[in-house]
Amino acid sequence: MFTEYSALIDSLKGKDVPFDRLYNKHNTLNTEIEKMTAKDGFDEVKIDQLKKEKLLLKDEILAYLKNVANK
Repeated sequence: MFTEYSALIDSLKGKDVPFDRLYNKHNTLNTEIEKMTAKDGFDEVKIDQLKKEKLLLKDEILAYLKNVANK
């Protein structure tokens, strides 16, 4: 995710609480989606909802990274 910001991401992880919150939530949603889709008869509506939430978090992470990079 965001290879152009990989060095910045590495420098923020574990040191920037707001970034960690966003990053960890994104990863948690990703894991949850993967687990749900691996099961037979998964709830497509719930997965779509989680994917939308994950996409919003990705947008927030990108905005956060751009803001930090421009300081």
